[in-house]
Amino acid sequence: MSSKAPVSVIGLGDMGRALAGALLAAGHPTTVWNRSADKADELVARGAVRAASAEEALLASPLTLVCLLDYDTNRAVLEPAVGALRGRALVNLTNGTPDEAREAEKWAAGAGADYLDGGIMAIPATVGTPGAFVLYSGAERHFAAHRETLEALGAAKYLGADAGIAPLYDLALLSAMDMMFAGFFHSVAMATSHEEGSAGGFTELLVPWLTSMTQVMPAFAADVDADLDADPNGPAAGAGPALAQGLDVVLAGTQNMLRAARDAGVRADFFERAVAELEERAADGVTEYTGPETVRRLRTRRS
Repeated sequence: MSSKAPVSVIGLGDMGRALAGALLAAGHPTTVWNRSADKADELVARGAVRAASAEEALLASPLTLVCLLDYDTNRAVLEPAVGALRGRALVNLTNGTPDEAREAEKWAAGAGADYLDGGIMAIPATVGTPGAFVLYSGAERHFAAHRETLEALGAAKYLGADAGIAPLYDLALLSAMDMMFAGFFHSVAMATSHEEGSAGGFTELLVPWLTSMTQVMPAFAADVDADLDADPNGPAAGAGPALAQGLDVVLAGTQNMLRAARDAGVRADFFERAVAELEERAADGVTEYTGPETVRRLRTRRS
């Protein structure tokens, strides 16, 4: 008999199977359920118990992880088994928005269940490895009660009592990744427009360049935090950020990137928008390109 806490996993897509696999590897008795039952075959061969229904999976363990396509699917799967949630803990690792997480927390509370929302910062192959981490938000007592079990999936990072914080940070982190990959493919398209260009050769230059640029981010972050914390009437009022660049220089460089992309026959939608944005800032009398001013504009802009 294992001394580890039993856990159930509902949803056995690539990520759900990885979650269940990590729990099994850590020695947790694991019950699994999926609408397509064959998705559980490999896990059952490794020692998992296949539940006949979502309700059976919920009843099998004090803690259930749910990882499905979206929150609507979660509700469709869990609603018929809602009675089985009372007195149990539900950790929702389905990707969704902060408002969806808050609504799910209210629904779970109405069913008598403890609730945490989470964001998995890993791909299936890295779940349960030292490089993986998972964000959690919701009542801290629920996190504390199950932290040891949750650590089997990756470093468990608690963000706060608002259930919406974990999905907010999850989607913010994924946004940075998505924009990074979009920038990668744009730059490769430009570099390979030259007859002697190759994606591999260019990437050998790109990776160390981007790696070095990430070192600037903490300084930008410090500027943004100082701006958020500044008392407009205090002694720090008027103190400039540590990192600032002339807006005219940034605009000129962005215009060059726009023209070069067009000349290379590469779509330049992003740079068209960026030039328009910078020109608007200049028209508003902004002379410096800084982190705080950029963040303020991003937060207040409406599409």
